Amino acid sequence: MSDPCSFSSFTRCVTKHLNLSLHVDFDRNVIRGKVELTVEALEDRFSALTLDTRDLKIISVSANGQAACFNLSPKHSFKGTPLEITLPFDLSRGQHVIVEVTYETSPSATALQWLTPAQTAGKKHPYLFSQCQAHHCRSMVPCQDSPSIKHTYYAQVSVPKDLVAVMSAVRDGQEVDPQDNSRIIYRFRQPVAMPSYLIAIVVGALESRYSFSHLFTDCLCVCQTENMLKTAEDLAGPYVWGQYDILVLPPSFPYGGMENPCLTFATPTLLAGDKSLSNVIAHEIAHSWTGNLVTNKTWEHFWLNEGHTVYLERMIGRCMESEQFRQFKAMGGWKDLQESVYTFGANNPLTNLVPSLQDVDPDDAFSSVPYEKGFALLYHLEELLGGPEVFMGFVKSYIQMFAYSSVTTEDWKNYLFTYFKDKVDILNKVDWNAWMFTPGMPPVRHHTGEMQTSCGPAKDQDLSSFKECDVKTLSSHQLIEFLSLLLQEVPLPLTHVKKMQEVYNLNACMNSEIRSRWLRLCVRSKWEEAVPLALKMATEQGRMKFTRPLFREVFNFDKYRDEAVRVFLANRAAMHYVTAGLVAKDLKVDVTKTTSL
Repeated sequence: MSDPCSFSSFTRCVTKHLNLSLHVDFDRNVIRGKVELTVEALEDRFSALTLDTRDLKIISVSANGQAACFNLSPKHSFKGTPLEITLPFDLSRGQHVIVEVTYETSPSATALQWLTPAQTAGKKHPYLFSQCQAHHCRSMVPCQDSPSIKHTYYAQVSVPKDLVAVMSAVRDGQEVDPQDNSRIIYRFRQPVAMPSYLIAIVVGALESRYSFSHLFTDCLCVCQTENMLKTAEDLAGPYVWGQYDILVLPPSFPYGGMENPCLTFATPTLLAGDKSLSNVIAHEIAHSWTGNLVTNKTWEHFWLNEGHTVYLERMIGRCMESEQFRQFKAMGGWKDLQESVYTFGANNPLTNLVPSLQDVDPDDAFSSVPYEKGFALLYHLEELLGGPEVFMGFVKSYIQMFAYSSVTTEDWKNYLFTYFKDKVDILNKVDWNAWMFTPGMPPVRHHTGEMQTSCGPAKDQDLSSFKECDVKTLSSHQLIEFLSLLLQEVPLPLTHVKKMQEVYNLNACMNSEIRSRWLRLCVRSKWEEAVPLALKMATEQGRMKFTRPLFREVFNFDKYRDEAVRVFLANRAAMHYVTAGLVAKDLKVDVTKTTSL
C-alpha cells in the first residue's frame, strides 16, 4: 500500500536506524544537521531511494562513504520536496546501506518554532521546540516520513552552554563541544523503534524538577503520574520506553499534549488550576501503548491511534476514579464530536472514521473525529461483546499482537474477528461501512447516563431565578459540560449572559476549558464587552482547541469580523505554523496575499 502523505519509497526499502548530529543555531534560526540512515533493501538490484524533505538545503549525500548523486524534485504544497538519491552500487534484498545526508533546515521549517528571549517566561534566553506530527519531521530531518516506517535513533545535539537540550529519547551524557568550547553536546539514544513523527527536540533554559506539583498547582503530582503509569501497565502490558518525563512548553504549543516517547509535551493552559491536566497526562501515557507501540500505518487510519488512546485513557480514569467518571467523560467527548461534525459539515468526508487523504493536508483533517468517533465505535463494541473487562482484554491482546509495528484498519478488524471468533455473528451485524466510511455522526449512539446538571437556570426567562448556588456546587468537569450544553443550543439572550456574569462571575475563572466556553457563549450572544477578552485568550496562548473556536466566534459576529482578522494578522508571526495556517483558513484569510503581520 502507499502513503498519500509521503513521497518516500517504503515499499522498496525501510529505514532501521537514524544517527543524528544537530547543531542548533539561534542566530540564524536553523539547525545544521547530518543524518546517517541505515536503510534495508526490500528488493534485489536496489539502487535508488526517495526521502521526504521540506524546505531543506541539501549539501551532500553519500552511501557507505561514497558520494551519491541526488536530485530535489519540484516542491509539493504540503508534502514538501522528494529527495531522490541514486546509490553508486546495487544492493540485494535484505542488505543494508548507510546513507549520509548533510543539510540545513530553513528558518521557517514547519516542525520548528523558534522563540526570542522576549517571547519566553525568563526573558533572557531563546527557546526552540519541535512538533513533527503529522508530516513535519521532513522539515527537520530528511527521512522516510511515514508512520509505516519505524526505526531507532541516536542523536548528538550541540547547543550554547547556557541552554539545555532534551529529546524523545533516553539521555546518554553530555560534553563540551570539541569544535567550540562555548557550546555543549547532549547525547540521546532511543532503542525502541518508533515512527519519525515522534522525533522531538527542545532547547532552552530548562529546569528539571522531580515534583511537578507546584507547577501544576496541586492538580497532578509525581505520585499520581506513577499511579497512572502503573494502572496503564495493569491494563495494557509493560511500559517499554524507560523514562517518563513531562515538559511544559511555551503558550504557543498548538496541542494539549504530545506523546513523544520518554518526554510528554504539555500545554501551559493546564497550569491555571484546572483538573484537565490529569486527563491530558492520562491520554499521553496511554499513547505509550496505542500510537507509539502500535501505530497507524498511514494518517488515514489515525483513529487507530486516537480512538484506542481515548478508550485506554478513560479506562485508566475508570480504574482510578469510577465508572461514572468514565461515562461523564464519554458524554463530553460526544459533544466534542458533535461540534467537529457541525464545523466540518455532516457530509464532509473528513468526518469519516477512515477518510481518504489523497491530496489532503493531514493538518486540515485534524479534529476530534478520530478521537471520539473512534472511542464511540470501541465503546459500542464493548457493549455488544461483553462489557469493559472483556473488551479491554481484546485491546491488551491487540497491543501485544501488533507491538513495534504499524497497522491498518483492516489489520485491526481482522484481529477483532479472530479474537472474538465465537461472537462473529454479533460482529457481522455491525454496520462497518456506516462506522468507517460514512460521514457525520456514528450510526449508533452509546448509552451513557444522563448528566446531573441541566441548562434550566440559563434558559429560564425569569432572571431572578439565577442563583450563585447554581454553579457553586458543580465540579469543574460539570461546569465544563454545563457550558458545552449551552453552546449546543440557540444563543442565549444578552440579558441572560450578563446576568450569569453578575451572579456567577465567570469572567474571573482562569480554568482554560471553562473560560474558553464561557467567552464563546458571550460572543455568540453578541456581548461586545466579551470580544476583547475572547481575542486576548485566542492570542495569549496557542492551543488550537481554544484559539480556533474563539477566533471563529468573533469572526461570525458580523460587527467584529474585520477585528478578528486584524488581530489574527497582528499576532500571526508569534503563532505556531499549524495554528496560524488553520486559523487563516477559518477566517478565510489568504496568507499568500497578506503581508501585514
